[in-house]
Amino acid sequence: MVLSGCKELEPEMEKEKEKALKHFPPYGSINATCASDTCPTCRGTGRIPRDHEDQLVAVIPCNDVRLKPRRTKLYVLISMALCLLVCCLVLFFLFPRSITLTPVSVLSVMVYFSPDSVDLQVTNLINITNENFVPVNIVDFSIQGVISKAVIGKTKISNLGAIQSRSQSSYAIKTDLPISDPGLNVYCKSNTIKIHILFLELQMTMNVSYLSHTEQLSVDAFEYVDCGTNSTIPHPVS
Repeated sequence: MVLSGCKELEPEMEKEKEKALKHFPPYGSINATCASDTCPTCRGTGRIPRDHEDQLVAVIPCNDVRLKPRRTKLYVLISMALCLLVCCLVLFFLFPRSITLTPVSVLSVMVYFSPDSVDLQVTNLINITNENFVPVNIVDFSIQGVISKAVIGKTKISNLGAIQSRSQSSYAIKTDLPISDPGLNVYCKSNTIKIHILFLELQMTMNVSYLSHTEQLSVDAFEYVDCGTNSTIPHPVS
């Protein structure tokens, strides 16, 4: 009797299953007329267990407009143009530009006499121009004086600071030049000679750092100074 009862229930279950399938379109179609497979999520019953809600499968018809975006080529071209513009702006602002070291003038010359030498303290005005769009840090600055191909003094400064972008800074640099050559001592200390002009060559070297690299600048300047008295007046440097 149990077996016969189960056989009677099977046709009723099949009918209920067919009714459920009529209300839910087959998997992969938008209507129930075309041939298709049973939905793998609900297994053709139209219902899913509560513990399988995160396994839902969304079925989108092939004629859905969301699958065919419009103006794709236009959006791609606009994106490429924006990327090219950004790259050009980055190269324009970060491309290394020139840094110029320019001697301007002799501000003063102080003369000190000693038994064995003549000490000169020459103060020069220099300009440093930064054409970059980023600040430039001055690592060190050195200057040495040369008279008659002989180096008579050298000064090195390591705390000149930084130069802001697209700007110019002026610095007064003092250089001590002790002259120990006997001939030049006689020339500078002589009372019979009215003119005590020396032709001085200044060799300037500056190391700067910017944009993660270091650069060295060099320039030579020529000027005349009076080694007899403190009579040298400010004048431009050639």
